[in-house]
Amino acid sequence: MAADRRIVIENCAIATVDGHDTEYASGHVVLAGNRIESLGAGAAPEGLENVVRRIDASGHLVTPGLINTHHHFYQWITRGLATDHNLFDWLVALYPTWARIDEPMVRAAAQGSLAMMARGGVTTAMDHHYVFPRGSGDLSGAIIGAARDMGVRFTLARGSMDRSEKDGGLPPDFAVETLDGALAATEETVRQHHDSSFDAMTQVAVAPCSPFSVSTELLRDGAQLARRLGVRLHTHGSETVEEEKFCHELFGMGPTDYFESTGWLGEDVWMAHCVHMNDSDIAAFARSRTGVAHCPSSNARLAAGIARVPDMLAAGVPVGLGVDGTASNESGELHTELRNALLINRLGGHKESALNARQALRLGTYGGAQVLGRAAETGSLEPGKLADLVLWKLDTLAHASIADPVTALVFGAAAPVTASFVNGRQIVEDGRLLTADEDAIARATRDEAQRLARIAAEA
Repeated sequence: MAADRRIVIENCAIATVDGHDTEYASGHVVLAGNRIESLGAGAAPEGLENVVRRIDASGHLVTPGLINTHHHFYQWITRGLATDHNLFDWLVALYPTWARIDEPMVRAAAQGSLAMMARGGVTTAMDHHYVFPRGSGDLSGAIIGAARDMGVRFTLARGSMDRSEKDGGLPPDFAVETLDGALAATEETVRQHHDSSFDAMTQVAVAPCSPFSVSTELLRDGAQLARRLGVRLHTHGSETVEEEKFCHELFGMGPTDYFESTGWLGEDVWMAHCVHMNDSDIAAFARSRTGVAHCPSSNARLAAGIARVPDMLAAGVPVGLGVDGTASNESGELHTELRNALLINRLGGHKESALNARQALRLGTYGGAQVLGRAAETGSLEPGKLADLVLWKLDTLAHASIADPVTALVFGAAAPVTASFVNGRQIVEDGRLLTADEDAIARATRDEAQRLARIAAEA
């Protein structure tokens, strides 16, 4: 939308998730082009020019769009498998199948993953893609193209693995890259696709997979590459007790100390899971401003444990929410993570005081923007920030008797999305995508899942 064209949203409750947690019981938001121009209590100012649309949002809560900080899109076509496994056994069961993915499969899986998130209120997504079998095509291009077509703001964490079965790793030999090949391909992806501008729709991070699937050289050189190119770094960290044991046996230190020794702590780094963190680990993350992508549903699905999110937040660690791959979180949408982050953390030592509804909403919005390095642009509703926001319908049977709208959104059932805007463009209306054919995506993902299953069975 042109910068001088305005959309006015009125009569809605608003949770800005700004630095003061400002809220309005009934207020307005004015969008001008791809920015939030103004917001506040009551009706919009009189005399606004070039208003192309007015939305009566009575019965709705307006929030920043949800921000997903960890995902593996390709897993959309391997959902529902190995459902009673811990992480290690799950990886052993699925890597032989994942090693057979190709470009059409990845494109369909990315479309399915993005569609599910977008229709559920996600406006900024990310994908950590690290499986690049030889001859599989342009997988990064397929993922980025799917996000562009969907109209979602996007970060591709260009992953890599160089430790295969012959090196004591899990992936088949043909499904990993060489050290030099991984670094070269990652650099090319950054140079071709990364946009550093304020309103960028596509960014790229450097993202070797995990300590037990990459060499120390790939971690160290990857960190140096990212900083030379001026992009962020992402990986898995401290997900299971087995990973901690592995790091002690192989490197003589725990995961956090190992990451620090390879240059992987810093305000330009965020890590997924971080379930098994002691006080010293949390202090190191806080001191270095290393971010965390908290994935409560996946952590529960794979019996990894309960991350110490309240302690991280108290120490000043930036924390966002992640769906994680849909082979370990079959629902594939982020609203569930608001609720599960709150409920699962109450099973830990802090019990009912672990997290409240507003803290959960902050994890899914501003916290996500922090760990993706985009808190100046998105994650809260403030004048001058990007027009990424969601209208949640809270006046139906599912929520109408809950007086507080933020409590309704977080504690209640998944709220219908009446409208979702990204960069000032509406991409969802009444729970349906405006930018893609959901039924066609469903058919394509089913067909590609079946094709992958046949290829894996024949192999």
